[in-house]
Amino acid sequence: MVINTDSETHFTQINSQVRNTLEKEIEINGCIGQRYIGTGLSGKKLKINGLPGNALGAYLNGGEITVYGNAQDATGDTMNSGAIIIHGNAGDTTGYAMRGGKIYIRGNSGYRTGIHMKEYGEHKPIIVIGGRVGSFLGEYQAGGVIVVLGQHEDDMPIINNFCGTGMHGGVIYIRCKKLPKVIPDQVSATVVKGSSVKELSDIVNDYCTYFNYDAQELLNADFTVLKPNSSNPYKQMYTAN
Repeated sequence: MVINTDSETHFTQINSQVRNTLEKEIEINGCIGQRYIGTGLSGKKLKINGLPGNALGAYLNGGEITVYGNAQDATGDTMNSGAIIIHGNAGDTTGYAMRGGKIYIRGNSGYRTGIHMKEYGEHKPIIVIGGRVGSFLGEYQAGGVIVVLGQHEDDMPIINNFCGTGMHGGVIYIRCKKLPKVIPDQVSATVVKGSSVKELSDIVNDYCTYFNYDAQELLNADFTVLKPNSSNPYKQMYTAN
């Protein structure tokens, strides 16, 4: 099924067509900032040509969304499962409160990517950023995996300020031997060879299948691994009993 849109097409019209069709594969052309596309989607695949608006794939529940272009803010907000593949850049709060599924970004991502990510049991969310990422990466992260590959071509640092602020679960892999920014005291940093970590290798291999990159070349580099180094990073904020 093909849905052709323009600047006058309301997002409710697009989502209604997506929900009501029996077809499992849907192509949306001419998307120009419409919000909430693919909200709660399950069992279908969306191919989007254009620029979807905020909250793309919010509450995604097993569907797959591929964007041939950039995405705006809050992509994958509170998603449960499925995959979002972005062949451009993503805006702020990508993967906000993400509970499962995978987000793969070929380019860069904005501020507060992975904020409040969490995991439970077998549900482990994953975000991979091919380029660089803005400030507050992994803020209050409670679970899941974030990977930053640093393939951007500008002179900006791979991460920005306040990376891992309030982090108390999960892990962040950053493809660099030395961090360009200071991290909080509650976060530990160690350096590993990418290919030596199975979890990271599996994730990078999956990422590269979407964007035709050489996974081995990426994994041969050093990665800085960020993890919480305190059982309660908020302890200092409360009165001890």
